[in-house]
Amino acid sequence: MSFSQFKLHTQIEKGIEALGYTAPTPIQLQSMPAILQGKDVMGLAQTGTGKTAAFALPILQRLMDGPRRHIRALVVAPTRELAEQIHEAIGGLGRATKLRSVTIYGGVNKNPQIRSLRQGVEIAVACPGRLLDLADQGEIDLSHVEVLVLDEADRMFDMGFLPDIRKIIKKLPVKRQTLLFSATMPEDIRKLSGEVLKDPVTIRVGTGTPVSTVSHALYPVEPHLKTALLMKLIERTDTGSVLVFARTKHRTTRVAEQMKRAGFPVASLQGNLSQNRRQDALSGFREGKYQILVATDIAARGIDVSGISHVINYDMPDTVDAYTHRIGRTGRAAKTGDAFTFVTPQDRAFVGDIEHVLGERIERRTLTGFDYNVPAPSGSSDAADRPRNSVGQRRAPRVSGYAPVKRGNSSSHGAARPSGRRSGGRSLEGFSQYQGASKAR
Repeated sequence: MSFSQFKLHTQIEKGIEALGYTAPTPIQLQSMPAILQGKDVMGLAQTGTGKTAAFALPILQRLMDGPRRHIRALVVAPTRELAEQIHEAIGGLGRATKLRSVTIYGGVNKNPQIRSLRQGVEIAVACPGRLLDLADQGEIDLSHVEVLVLDEADRMFDMGFLPDIRKIIKKLPVKRQTLLFSATMPEDIRKLSGEVLKDPVTIRVGTGTPVSTVSHALYPVEPHLKTALLMKLIERTDTGSVLVFARTKHRTTRVAEQMKRAGFPVASLQGNLSQNRRQDALSGFREGKYQILVATDIAARGIDVSGISHVINYDMPDTVDAYTHRIGRTGRAAKTGDAFTFVTPQDRAFVGDIEHVLGERIERRTLTGFDYNVPAPSGSSDAADRPRNSVGQRRAPRVSGYAPVKRGNSSSHGAARPSGRRSGGRSLEGFSQYQGASKAR
């Protein structure tokens, strides 16, 4: 299989060749024919599967004919990093087409964005807030949009963007092609698809379970020992680039600062950083200046670094879907990767949900020579390590409506599972017993 089967414009083929693309990925192979035919598409695929090119190439093909200097394609993304990633991909693939794109997002001066819009562009890649601001100010004209893409729709719902998405849709022509891409299909996404998609073609590629090229391990640890264990683990592990996930902006910054003081080449990525500092962290991580990047889930959206060898969950994610998203950053392009997760006593019941999705028990490990018995500092509390809702209880995990189930020695996709249901049979019997049964490493 090659991209020649899609009969794309020769100027687009030049961009494909320049980027070194040889064969289409499954999501590209299955979704591009329908998109090229002008059909609405619901694409369900995990991070790192090639979704951006799956919609970017057909959009470029469509825009080769017709008027220029009007926004004819609008891509809506949840974060500025993802918006920039999509913009760069479009620029690379369309380098010979003379089609222009612009990124629209907050946190930076809006005047350069306005100047680009006034000069005329065919593609806008935007985050919802700034897009609506400029539209309300009359600085962006959406009346010529022929194609709308909602990328990583599930994350946009997690971030509370649903009202903004509905406002944006009201500003668009009713007659258009709509493409919705999501890693999971929660009920909110199902409802939105019914509102904005017309007789869609649904493409489902590898959803619900992490890629098979990633190996998983759990490291039981008390909350106050996490940072020490993280540094010791990285010291003793043969790693390439390491992406570390922490739950909060404050903890992301604190962990990175402690590692930096200890001599590690590390940067942090979280929502409070200026755009310049965010860009420095991302480009430095991508180019190898920083071997380690400590990030929150939301900030990590849009990280596209092919050489990540290890994903380390410093904090357990809140949902199974989030776990799948996180570890999808490693084990890409047929390379192998490792996913390490630190498990505190408060996390142990959630482990069963992850194991249910994987269809197997995750190996428990301890690090040889690490002192797990160091007491917590006087007056410290592990309360900060417990995700809470308004009444102070741990949030029940949100589980995708589709999860693999174990059948013999294989996992199959499509078994419905009630949201938030615990895997009681897989829950840990007790942290001390759980830790004692771990395999030394």
